[in-house]
Amino acid sequence: MLARLSLRARLLLGVFVLAGVGLAAADVATYASLRSFLLDRVDSALEAGHQQVERLAYGDGGDHGEPGGNGPGGSGPPAQGVDWYEVRTLGGHVLGGGFLVGGGSPPDVGDRVVVPSTPRPGPNPERVSYFTVHAEDGSTSYRVRASIEPQRPNRLLLTATSLHDVYGTLHRLLLIELLVTAAALGAIAGLGLWVVRLGLRPLREIEATAATIAAGDLSQRVERAEPKTEVGRLGLSLNAMLAQIEAAFTARERSERRLRRFVADASHELRTPLAAVRAYAELFGRGAATRPEDLARSMSGIGREAERMSLLVEDLLLLARLDEGRPLEREPVDVADVAGEAVDAARAVEPDRPLELSVEPAVVVGDRDRLRQVVDNLLANVRSHTPPGTPAEVAVARVDGRAELRVSDSGPGLGEEDAAQVFERFYRVDGSRTRASGGVGLGLSIVAAVAQAHGGTAEARPTPGGGATFVVALPLDPGAQAPTA
Repeated sequence: MLARLSLRARLLLGVFVLAGVGLAAADVATYASLRSFLLDRVDSALEAGHQQVERLAYGDGGDHGEPGGNGPGGSGPPAQGVDWYEVRTLGGHVLGGGFLVGGGSPPDVGDRVVVPSTPRPGPNPERVSYFTVHAEDGSTSYRVRASIEPQRPNRLLLTATSLHDVYGTLHRLLLIELLVTAAALGAIAGLGLWVVRLGLRPLREIEATAATIAAGDLSQRVERAEPKTEVGRLGLSLNAMLAQIEAAFTARERSERRLRRFVADASHELRTPLAAVRAYAELFGRGAATRPEDLARSMSGIGREAERMSLLVEDLLLLARLDEGRPLEREPVDVADVAGEAVDAARAVEPDRPLELSVEPAVVVGDRDRLRQVVDNLLANVRSHTPPGTPAEVAVARVDGRAELRVSDSGPGLGEEDAAQVFERFYRVDGSRTRASGGVGLGLSIVAAVAQAHGGTAEARPTPGGGATFVVALPLDPGAQAPTA
């Protein structure tokens, strides 16, 4: 049943029950303490008045143990604190007694008197017991003192006083306790409701925030989340979780956009050579087989476009393998040697371009062929995006425990937006789709993917004085010894 109640209701119920139990315990303790105190006072009054009652009861006949004197049992003023007395034998035969003050129904003592056998210590070693009985008609209650004195071992003296005032006081106390307890419980319930509402307000705000987020607004956050309270720490944790969820959704949307763009660009790039192959095939079908010039043109075009498609497919497969985290070759590779080989090949391809080489030994653990592909792609990017004859430089250095490969040119350079997106797949600065403008846009994507697969990074920077600089940083082989000067 409690599981179906709200947190607010359970908190209020818990506070109410605990407060009720506490107040009830305090009421019982107060009632019992006051009752004990009042009965002790009555016992003290009976103790103080019993000697006068003895004189009233026995008078001059005390030596023989017989009641004497005037009045109900003797002479003299009534004993204070005693309303009724009775003298009887140990066998229960009543010898005398009656009311000293007022009248009414006497105590219903009967044979319920139990007097201890051991006298109490002190100058008056009588045997005494106290007990409470109802009146014979049940109208009130009496506190009774029973005593046997050493001088009269065969006589039992009973003195009693009415508890009407005592029970009246206790009844008034009980009524006051009930009223105060009810008022206190009402105040506690009202105050508890206010405190619980105040304490659960952040939870309601969290609930509202969660509902807004569920509706699609991932930018919402829990306000006033402080680390000093449990709810505040919950809000901080929720905000951190929401930030991660928002980042994950943003990354997923960005990834989906890149994937759609990748598929569209790949389809576009493949469609162009496929269309060319189909055109050459149609040319062959229209009679090029009987014309040597057209036949050679068709076969050459088909071979060229097929090679173009093969390169594109190989690049896409390489990127796919790198994305899947497939392991590369792991062997010590000197980046300086790889850069030197790539520069020699680039000089052979384009002899008229000034190309400087500045290297120092820098050994990394990786795949030599892929690292060579990184340098080749960066040099191909220089050839594609700078005018012929534009100087370029390739440098390899050790910087802070990393091998840093830099390829710089003095061409038109890159804007900030282009530098931020230049490593994305199929991205080209001019946005065109022609081979003359620099290929299909996968070269730099492969550079970044290979660098990341080696635990490194790739970035584009502006070249001082104009141009672009591409920097690939790879961790050095910790087992390789640094060259001595």
